[in-house]
Amino acid sequence: MTVKTFSQGVFLPHYKEFSEKKSITTIPLPKEVVIPLHQHTGAPCRALVKPGDEVKAGQRIGESDAFVSAYVHASVDGKVTAVEPRPYFTGTNVESVVIEVDAKQGKPAWQERDTSKLSIDEIRAAIKDAGIVGMGGAAFPTHVKLSPPKPIDAFIVNACECEPFLTCDHRMMLEMTDMLLEGARLAQKAVSAPKLIFGVETNKPDAIQALNSKIAGEAGVELVALDVKYPQGSEKQLIKAVLDREVPPGKLPFDVGVVVQNVATCIAVYEACRYGKPSIERVLTVTGDGAAKPQNVLVKMGTPIGHIIEQCGGFKGEAGKVIMGGPMTGWAQSRLDTSIVKGSSGILLFSPAMVAETEHKACVRCGKCVDHCPMFLYPNYISTYAETGRFDLADEWGAMDCFECGVCVYVCPSNRPIVQFVREAKKQIAAARAARN
Repeated sequence: MTVKTFSQGVFLPHYKEFSEKKSITTIPLPKEVVIPLHQHTGAPCRALVKPGDEVKAGQRIGESDAFVSAYVHASVDGKVTAVEPRPYFTGTNVESVVIEVDAKQGKPAWQERDTSKLSIDEIRAAIKDAGIVGMGGAAFPTHVKLSPPKPIDAFIVNACECEPFLTCDHRMMLEMTDMLLEGARLAQKAVSAPKLIFGVETNKPDAIQALNSKIAGEAGVELVALDVKYPQGSEKQLIKAVLDREVPPGKLPFDVGVVVQNVATCIAVYEACRYGKPSIERVLTVTGDGAAKPQNVLVKMGTPIGHIIEQCGGFKGEAGKVIMGGPMTGWAQSRLDTSIVKGSSGILLFSPAMVAETEHKACVRCGKCVDHCPMFLYPNYISTYAETGRFDLADEWGAMDCFECGVCVYVCPSNRPIVQFVREAKKQIAAARAARN
């Protein structure tokens, strides 16, 4: 079996043994869910409900007229108690719909249909109506991504799950194989791509076997085994490894004839097209050396992370840090009433021993961040310019091409928070460009 990969990047400890053998379970509902109206790339939604309204699971409660946006739905039956700014996982406050959960949940009446008869426009419409976004973390509206302005010849399913600790996609590949395959075929049809490719890292041999057993002999469908390397699951690195195509700086995958979606997104596409089911729940991993009972759980959107942690046995010993997402690209949490959203792939609980020193020093010009950057950037220059407020120079050195994988931070001997500097630079650069326009 030929194993492919990309240049640069790093080899990380996996830490997947905590939860990779744990089957997906469902946790009890919380007393309250808090559903942000802006949990996607693009325009925020406006609320369609007000305090006192009764809502049903799957009911649309937020929408926008903008093309790049994603509808938001109630994840439970219940009563709206507030529409107000609430804490968001990035540390800001986002306008949210607060729902008191009804103890007696009804059974949603999804309408089953034959997906083989759906046209391209019907597939895209079903996805838009369901409010699906990229569930690997980027949260880009899926109906937009599946409406590319250029011809597409390859649809790639990102089944790498390259971040340490996370195993939810792995479990879905094993437990929802048929749903994944059908969702991938529907997305492939939506972009009229003649080729369907699954990219899977070799540390998931059981998933490779499960997929290969289903696609063997199927024309136009293949599985590519990938080296266990970070960030193999990033779109541009995945496309390079699988097809040996380079996405130029400032360009997108469709510019080289490719569309990429991850495992959870493909399964959501299947559910939207087959049943008309909106994006109201997702599988995520609760894990880490500080987790009492690491596991993969199916939870409703808007569930507070504190409730999820409690249902998974709580902390094992003293809590050091809580991260929403993966250890490389996730966000540290200062409170446990923050809710999970469509792009939340994990909740990591770390003991104090796993928490790195936070004090950083000046750049020592070692060049390790340059040697390992998968985008061939100069994170040392970009971060130094951002740190000193010279955002125009950070822009010249390619700050906007950084996708914040965190490799530079991982290899930095001075423990510099390079990604934080880059995020600030991007914000300032975007504001300056908007002012010029």
